[in-house]
Amino acid sequence: MTTDSKTKSLLCLKVAIEKKALDPVLLEMKGLSSVTDYFLLCTGKSDRQVQAIARSIEETLEKKGIRPLGQEGVANGRWILMDYNDVVVHIFLEPIRKFYDLEGIWSDAPRIELPSGVEIG
Repeated sequence: MTTDSKTKSLLCLKVAIEKKALDPVLLEMKGLSSVTDYFLLCTGKSDRQVQAIARSIEETLEKKGIRPLGQEGVANGRWILMDYNDVVVHIFLEPIRKFYDLEGIWSDAPRIELPSGVEIG
């Protein structure tokens, strides 16, 4: 099943919010990066929550036939990177997110909001 990058990124955002991710930010990277169309950044309160958010995103997308190209950091749960080609998900523990400051690095990227009341997927 083919899903466009915006729909996929909004689905990841919705799942992260459902798992109580803190400070979710969806950045549109089109025109700024040749690597991906969207970055999703969010934070978990513990390594277990970081892992649970990642697991839920993976399971939700897998039900739609979408598998990641790769994942890093799952075992430690401090910073999990999930590469879905046109959508890259970063799930952090707070101190790690502050240290790497991806929002600061990509401050030119437009932020995308989850439309209220919209069902994704």
